[in-house]
Amino acid sequence: MIVGLGNPGARYRSTRHNLGFDVLDRLAEAMGASFDREKCEGLIAEHAHRGQKVLLVKPLTYMNRSGDCVAKLARNKVHDPADLLVVVDDVNLPLGRLRARAGGSAGGHNGLKSLIERTGSKDFHRLRLGVGDDRRTGDLSDHVLERFRPDEREAVEEMTGRAVDAVRCWIEEGVEKTMDRFNR
Repeated sequence: MIVGLGNPGARYRSTRHNLGFDVLDRLAEAMGASFDREKCEGLIAEHAHRGQKVLLVKPLTYMNRSGDCVAKLARNKVHDPADLLVVVDDVNLPLGRLRARAGGSAGGHNGLKSLIERTGSKDFHRLRLGVGDDRRTGDLSDHVLERFRPDEREAVEEMTGRAVDAVRCWIEEGVEKTMDRFNR
């Protein structure tokens, strides 16, 4: 199961916080899958990739309650936390940087906090997408809910493409190979 974190609705489209949704949209398109049904408060796309069933999930519960959707779906679909990959924005990484991890803390991210609380595990895999934090003043939530500046869009587009490649690597070769190849 691959989960992209974000917030539903046009207001949040193309914001830093919605990169997880953006990556899953691009991945679904590349796989020929579509988010054609809603289940457990999430949009779902299913695809068979090299004989392996892949479930793509975009929770519709808003970021801070992402764990509600994921826990319900994982209960029947994921028997090992290592079979769950969460794609998420990260202000602690520079813009454009990817970091795959086999587990860990929430790192201050409310979406990951919700997943850890609701699934009862922090051992699921993550693909963190660097959105940076170059704000001089203001609230962090304002920063992650803003759209990328024109001078950032090329780096974001390139990172999104690499993130799709990283997710495919995770599906085909596992988290160790993904970390070796994409954590620079």
